[in-house]
Amino acid sequence: MKVAILGFGTVGVGVYEMLEKCAGLEPGPVLVRPGKADKPFKVTSIEAIVDDPSVGAVAEVMGGIEPANTYVAMALKAGKHVVTSNKALVAAHGIELCELARINGVSFLFSAACGGGVPFLHNLAIAAQSDKILSLGGILNGTTNFMLDAMQSEGKDYADVLKQAQALGYAEADPTADVSGLDALRKIMLACAVAYDKLPVDGFSREGIESITAADVADFQARGLTCRLITSGGPAGDSVYAYVEPVLFPASSPECAVVKNFNMAKYNGENAGAIVLMGQGAGRYPTASAVVRDLCGLGSLEMFRPACVEVRADNSNCVHSYYVRVNADKADRFSFAESKAAGNAVRGVTVPMAVPVMHAIAEDIRNEGGSIFFAAMEG
Repeated sequence: MKVAILGFGTVGVGVYEMLEKCAGLEPGPVLVRPGKADKPFKVTSIEAIVDDPSVGAVAEVMGGIEPANTYVAMALKAGKHVVTSNKALVAAHGIELCELARINGVSFLFSAACGGGVPFLHNLAIAAQSDKILSLGGILNGTTNFMLDAMQSEGKDYADVLKQAQALGYAEADPTADVSGLDALRKIMLACAVAYDKLPVDGFSREGIESITAADVADFQARGLTCRLITSGGPAGDSVYAYVEPVLFPASSPECAVVKNFNMAKYNGENAGAIVLMGQGAGRYPTASAVVRDLCGLGSLEMFRPACVEVRADNSNCVHSYYVRVNADKADRFSFAESKAAGNAVRGVTVPMAVPVMHAIAEDIRNEGGSIFFAAMEG
């Protein structure tokens, strides 16, 4: 089958190279920006792809919501399978694109949108057909994991590790989606939709790693703890819970062994028990391998099933104790189980509190000009 590619950046080049060596698949036309069609296989018009009867599938790796959504819809309506690595697109329009695929008798798959080369969504979709998924999540952003690991293993500060991640190509020039937790949040949205037929579109709790300092690292390391950015999801009545936040783990936890830009994706099945998948979460070939894996599985898998609906996330019953570093004049917002003051900061561990409450207090403090870092306590 001939596969057209939308976009010829880092991942697009990897997909093209893999298709040249993949049995049963071959690269077709590649959509590029005007002025970039310097090879015979490159085209600048989406019509050159959707009107080509020799193209059986399209790999969308251009990113962004538009024009990707319009182009994907055009390909599906033309009766072509579509696979994508575009988590923003699937989070925004996945339900209607899956329905459009069903109407036209083709597949719309997006394993590469969550976990890079880690086959998380692929396995989760299969497991959800025969098992009850009790919870899911894990370390789903390689950029932040690289940064946190460097801060904790090398003693570097946030600004230095961000520059290092950008130099290595792990972080974009604008790293906001990664460091704010938005990228990880989009991934847990997709995972919840695959596992529970419920796509959470609001009601989230999201905290990234922008507020962590070298002093924070020194303090929680003195307590024998390691920080990772964790996504969490699971059933919550008629909805799901879905949130992202830093979490502190004791040294014995497996999350502490996930280093550099690796991911650890997890789900817990009622029958299968805990399933853990690890691997490269980003990069040209890990992500391209997931795109090609979906192309090899066309027709055998459906990720968003017909019953999938949009819901408001409900995190109200998710409760943790939190490690908090906050301005001394804001410390009275918390009930601490233990705390200590040093200069203008108070550090301590709260009594158990609901996730939305913790996130709301932090937002208020920042809106008032205060500074805060917090992380859930695990174990």
